[in-house]
Amino acid sequence: MSTDYQIGRDKDEEFTYRGYTVDELREMDLEEFAELLPARMRRSIERGLTAEQEKLLAKADKRSAEESANNPLRTHLRDMPIVPAFVGKTFAVYSGQEFERVEVKPEMLGHYLGEFVLTRTSVEHGQAGIGATRSSKFVPLK
Repeated sequence: MSTDYQIGRDKDEEFTYRGYTVDELREMDLEEFAELLPARMRRSIERGLTAEQEKLLAKADKRSAEESANNPLRTHLRDMPIVPAFVGKTFAVYSGQEFERVEVKPEMLGHYLGEFVLTRTSVEHGQAGIGATRSSKFVPLK
């Protein structure tokens, strides 16, 4: 069985988002890039970014990728859309307990920063303690 289609992309092939390379996307202004995004994200950009989101975008534009790798941009803005200016930069996104590092790759375009930092951990249940259930009242203590 031969397949004429290709899943994913080759290592030597350049990444494209909706037919545009990352360099072409960086040259676009935010409104042009918003036209390529899914509806929910496009609507949030068209309504205008908040002051905090604008500030984060300005900080990311100023920093180089090497500088952000050593000292990532710390943020609580989990609802910030990933834009081409963020590609190659490192962020420390707040998970509710701590800041977790996120290195933005081109494949992350069209997502939110918070999607890559989990807020809940998996629960590993241990043995029931004394008083945990009605039946544990009759468990000998020795």
